[in-house]
Amino acid sequence: MTITEARPENVSILKARFPEQRVISVDLEVPRALPESPFEIVHCYGLLYHLREPEPLLQFISANCSGMLFLETCVSFGDELAVNVVDEYQANPTQSFSGSGCRPTRPWIFKKLRELFPHVYLPITQPNHEEFPLDWTDPAAHRSPMGLQRSVFIASALPVTNQWLAPHIPMHQTRAA
Repeated sequence: MTITEARPENVSILKARFPEQRVISVDLEVPRALPESPFEIVHCYGLLYHLREPEPLLQFISANCSGMLFLETCVSFGDELAVNVVDEYQANPTQSFSGSGCRPTRPWIFKKLRELFPHVYLPITQPNHEEFPLDWTDPAAHRSPMGLQRSVFIASALPVTNQWLAPHIPMHQTRAA
C-alpha cells in the first residue's frame, strides 16, 4: 500500500500511525510519478473536492491504476457539467493544501471518468450518513449540518457485475443497510 499526502505535518502523523506502509509526500494538485505504479486499486476518499482542478488528478489516477478506482467526493447538485470552484481554509490541515477546492456535479465526474476508464458505476445505495443524499431531484429536501453532499463512484478497467452498482447516474438511491 502507498499513502499520499501533501502536508508535511500529516505525513509525519501517517508515518507514525502506519509505520509498515509507504507514505509519500506529494501535492496532488501537481502529481508526480509514484514508485511501484501502476496500482491495481486506487482508493481516493475525500480528496478530489480539495483540489481546484480535479481533472488532472483523475487523469493521473487513470494513468496509475491498472484495475479499479474507488472515489468518494463532495459534489454539487445539478445536471450540468460543472466543477464549481470554492474557497477552503488553507490553514486547516484537513482542507485544501492550496486554499481552493471544488464541488463538481455528478455528471461532470461521471463523464470525466468515462473518458478515462471503460466502465464507470455508482452504487444504488448511499452510506448511512446525512451528507449522502437519497433524492438528487430535490436539493431543497437535502439537509446536512455542514451543507455538503457526497457521492461515491467506481471506475474500472474491467466490467463489474454487481447488483448494487448502476452503470449510470441514479437520481434516487436508498440507504445502505
